[in-house]
Amino acid sequence: MRVVVAGCAALTAAILVGGIEGRAQQAQERPPDPPAELARPSTTSGDPRIGLKPGLHDAGEAARNLERIASLGKPEGFFDPKLPGGDTIPPEQPPAAAPANGPNGAAPAAPAPPAFNPVEANRLNFMNSDLAFSGNHVFVGNYHGFNTYDVERPNRPKLMASVVCPGGQGDVSVRGNLLIMSVEQTRGRLDCGTQGVPTPVSSERFRGVRIFDISDLSKPRQLAAIQTCRGSHTHTLVPDPRDPSNLYIYGSGTSSVRSGDELAGCADTKPEDDPNTSLFSIDVIQVPLAAPQNAKIVNRPRIFADEGKIGGLWRGGTHGTGTQRTSETNQCHDITVFPEIGLAAGACSGNGILLDIHDPKNPVRLDYATDERFAYWHSATFNNDGTKIIFTDEWGGGARPRCRATDPLSWGADAVFDIVDGKKLRFGGYYKIPVPQTDQENCVAHNGSLIPVPGRDIMVQAWYQGGLSVFDFTDATKPTEIAFFDRGPIDAKNLVLGGYWSTYWYNGAIYGSEIARGIDVFKLKPSEFMTQNEIDAATLVRTEELNTQQQMRITWPAASPVALAYVDQLVRSRKVDGERARAIKAALDRVDGLRTGKERGAAAALDQLDALAGQFEKDAAGVAGRDGERMKALAATLKARAAKLR
Repeated sequence: MRVVVAGCAALTAAILVGGIEGRAQQAQERPPDPPAELARPSTTSGDPRIGLKPGLHDAGEAARNLERIASLGKPEGFFDPKLPGGDTIPPEQPPAAAPANGPNGAAPAAPAPPAFNPVEANRLNFMNSDLAFSGNHVFVGNYHGFNTYDVERPNRPKLMASVVCPGGQGDVSVRGNLLIMSVEQTRGRLDCGTQGVPTPVSSERFRGVRIFDISDLSKPRQLAAIQTCRGSHTHTLVPDPRDPSNLYIYGSGTSSVRSGDELAGCADTKPEDDPNTSLFSIDVIQVPLAAPQNAKIVNRPRIFADEGKIGGLWRGGTHGTGTQRTSETNQCHDITVFPEIGLAAGACSGNGILLDIHDPKNPVRLDYATDERFAYWHSATFNNDGTKIIFTDEWGGGARPRCRATDPLSWGADAVFDIVDGKKLRFGGYYKIPVPQTDQENCVAHNGSLIPVPGRDIMVQAWYQGGLSVFDFTDATKPTEIAFFDRGPIDAKNLVLGGYWSTYWYNGAIYGSEIARGIDVFKLKPSEFMTQNEIDAATLVRTEELNTQQQMRITWPAASPVALAYVDQLVRSRKVDGERARAIKAALDRVDGLRTGKERGAAAALDQLDALAGQFEKDAAGVAGRDGERMKALAATLKARAAKLR
């Protein structure tokens, strides 16, 4: 292991400052009681996640249809030895009355931001954040920098290098030999130093997007530091199929606007008073791939404008009695792009939005959604067909217990939307982990990714100290859990921020970034909800890079596990009986036994596969919906499997 340290290495107590941690450290206002008629999680289900033993490294664990195959703690320098689990979170305060507002109403007056406090602003923090993947490596972002692991053997991850470069929240993405990192906190420095910035205005401060050269993983080198007015809470890589020489980055800042004295052009002003306000936009950064050091902001599109108003979407407040207090839409928290279909989904504080990104430099809003049960639209994930979007609600900012027995299953949850006619959002249903967590566990919907099972829409998702959950959302109106893993709370008495920030599928395994503990690796186990053939088909999908906010169309090889995955699904939905399923498996076994297709009896075996494909093509014409699509996909897979040996 090689440790690269820029600046002083002195460590102080881990205190939360800025972003999710800013909302955590402040004594937040407790939300009003949700309406009694909303469904709550069951406390009598006998689910093994209920009542788990607390502990940092010895907490009780519960798993179903998942196996944890590896765990690796944080490296030295990325936790405080005096508070290895992190500091406690102050309790919430009693709720205050708030006026109801509509999309075009005036937002309630926001409290004045606190005066700059150099002590609070520059205390170190060591939370793990997001993940990115390249080849056999996983990059784990952290508020203090990032760590690189070798996962050639997923059950034996090895730390390769640690880079100290504070600034939070440290979300990372990779493109070839470039690593991109988000920086939002006021302690961030251009030189990656740990000493922070002692003054409210400084030429040494950095808030924005860093670009590193990682050609030598043991010695990353900062190439560019693009300053932005609100910093970068998250970012998204956006390739332009028409312009491969440039990469675009959508920067999403959610923090306060910095002074114009520190960065020219920044203005924390109301949109009705100043058309150049730094609020109500995102940053579009252009990165010339031949000269990434010349990266720069090329646009700040007003994607929230409506009816001539810059701030034309949700203006903050409640939606009426018994509803959530939803944040004002003056920012995006996360944007997920799907370049192959020219769409992006923005989780933008008070709204979920659908964007046309055929011209990445100039995204155009197509539609938006509002939900009275959402407090803060946080992240978005498309299904592989690009016909659905899952939006998450980070009720409580990620630092509060929002999965208790008293918390509704539709608050702090996922909302599944269908995309209709390629440009309209239509609500389907909600998903939330179905069992209660304790008052000592921060829990709400957070980051996840698709699991590439052909014929189904399946996602693995982080729920902070609610663990991870794998669920099927093929039917948008009825998402269903199929696997889970959970630990007990970090502390028995106090709320200590922890749990999974992100859980992503990558090349056959699930990787979890654990805020307080490190990283975990999991494998799926077959069950009545997911067969071994479906797991094997997902494992056949390999990618050289994964940045989950940049989705790419998944394709499957013409292989027997893929065909048998479709068969298992058709058996599950009773569209294929057991005898027919066995006949298909026998035919595939015969073909799998061939090496060249020239063997004796090979022609007959291949003809049988083609005949089966023809039967399913004919049957598909009379079957509507997803099962008809599975039959067509099965027929195509059988044909392609035979064609490979002809």
